[in-house]
Amino acid sequence: MDNIEKIVEERLFAMQDIKYREFNSGLIPNLPAEKFIGVRTPDLRGYAKELAGTPQGEEFIKRLPHKYHEENCLHGFIIEQGRDYYKTIDNVERFLPYIDNWATCDTITPKVFKKHLPELYEHILIWLRSEHTYTVRFGIKMLMNFYLDDHFKPEMPELVAGVRSDKYYIKMMAAWYFATALAKQYDATIPYITGNRLDEWTHNKTIQKAVERYRISGDVKDKLKQLRLKTGKGEDLIYD
Repeated sequence: MDNIEKIVEERLFAMQDIKYREFNSGLIPNLPAEKFIGVRTPDLRGYAKELAGTPQGEEFIKRLPHKYHEENCLHGFIIEQGRDYYKTIDNVERFLPYIDNWATCDTITPKVFKKHLPELYEHILIWLRSEHTYTVRFGIKMLMNFYLDDHFKPEMPELVAGVRSDKYYIKMMAAWYFATALAKQYDATIPYITGNRLDEWTHNKTIQKAVERYRISGDVKDKLKQLRLKTGKGEDLIYD
């Protein structure tokens, strides 16, 4: 084990919470229990702030793959701290193929992306065509995080609707995207529901998530409930 890997691993185990390890591993069933140390997110973020911009931090994010889930999360949190867009996007692109679960994927939202949305969009178009589950999920998440307000374009929900996959973690993020879009861009989004333009699972999951949102009015929620599909057909989803 190289020095930086040993230093990081020792620090992570010093912050270990066994009960949290059991809880956290239960939330991410596609990873074996031995992949978890049991470090809470605030502690990981605090450690990431210590490492970001330091030689140790730069060396750590060069070392892939990592052994533990928390090392991957730490890696993502360090990337988030980046202030140079081009360096950050390079770090993201290098890390995406190694992301192996929804939690690591969803915690990475670099703030510097907000200042470079046109450039980021070009990367998203590529990510959405990836064969890697969490690269696609990350692309949808970036559309949801950064492009549902002033930078929204009608083509964007079409891109998400066009992602066809039997992977649970892609379909769930697509449902989150459309549920959020219904709250922020209702007129442009509702045709995807009324026109049955999503697969059945994503359609119904979108409605479920939308009616749980406080930003959607009661009248709209009632309308959405009437649009649930009741065909009764199941889907064989892949949970990886």
